[in-house]
Amino acid sequence: MASTSAKPVPSAQQRRPALLLLGLLAFTVLGFIFSLTQGSLHFTLGQYIEVLRGQHNELAWQVIHQLRLPRAQHAFITGALLASAGALLQILLRNPLAEPYVLGISGGASVFALLAMLAGLTGFAVSGSAFVGALLSMLLVFGLARGQNSWSPTRLLLTGVVLATGWGAIVSFILSIAPQGQLRSLLFWLMGDLSFAQQVWPGLLTLMLGLVAMLYKARQLNVLTLGSQQAQTLGVDVTRLQWQIYVLASLMTAMAVVQAGSIGFVGLIVPHVLRLLGLRDHRYLIPACVLAGGGLLLIADTLARSLFSDVVLPVGILTAAIGVPVFIILLYRGTRSL
Repeated sequence: MASTSAKPVPSAQQRRPALLLLGLLAFTVLGFIFSLTQGSLHFTLGQYIEVLRGQHNELAWQVIHQLRLPRAQHAFITGALLASAGALLQILLRNPLAEPYVLGISGGASVFALLAMLAGLTGFAVSGSAFVGALLSMLLVFGLARGQNSWSPTRLLLTGVVLATGWGAIVSFILSIAPQGQLRSLLFWLMGDLSFAQQVWPGLLTLMLGLVAMLYKARQLNVLTLGSQQAQTLGVDVTRLQWQIYVLASLMTAMAVVQAGSIGFVGLIVPHVLRLLGLRDHRYLIPACVLAGGGLLLIADTLARSLFSDVVLPVGILTAAIGVPVFIILLYRGTRSL
């Protein structure tokens, strides 16, 4: 009688990442449904079904396909970019509370975007100016942190903080001289506003390329979390990997700022919470950051535009309202464990 070998049954610990990813996928789908069904105009279930079937309902079609769906797509992409960049920077700086705006990338984008708005430019010109400012800031941090010697996470962090302070001073100067009629739109952009987003494909392309690159480097990222010396011993080119992480995180942050201005706490809270839930393997952590960050900003933006019928809040206010108490809880737990 032929012997049969029993297949190993995955343990609960092995199944946990897959279950978390499935849960986050469901969270994202519910977030899209919530975003498409909430707003100042309400439609019946039959009208939504007609739109899904492609049947003619002009008002519902225009509201869903031309207003709500593009904004939902921008919100998901921006949140996914910020959360992914946060996960990378927390490895690069070896700080679990690092976040995408810590290196001054958003400051450079903000300055150039505000200058474009003051010049009367709109749409793609503002987004293009913001991206140029973000790249310039990235190059400045790159050059100043390296200097004549190799850089370290501490040197990179200090350079970014100093540069961010300088950009902040320029932003304050621009706001102080801005005409009264433009001041409101400038402030909205600085607080995070998805209404400035134009095309979906630049952010989507950046997210897809970043996701592929991060998953390709996932095993090396896992080794790097053990420390630079141990990673070097295990055959990882640490310096090259660190620069790749920095450039990739900076580009994703730049694209997020171009699409929605400065939105805080998404890149800080999402990867940190996911690690606390047990997702430390970057093969699972990176896709989880995409789903959780995108879904979180999707719901926050929907609440920002639907809480009040006559006022659309900057989405940065909602992310701060969520992020501040979560950050305090995490900080308190970290202090108790010391």
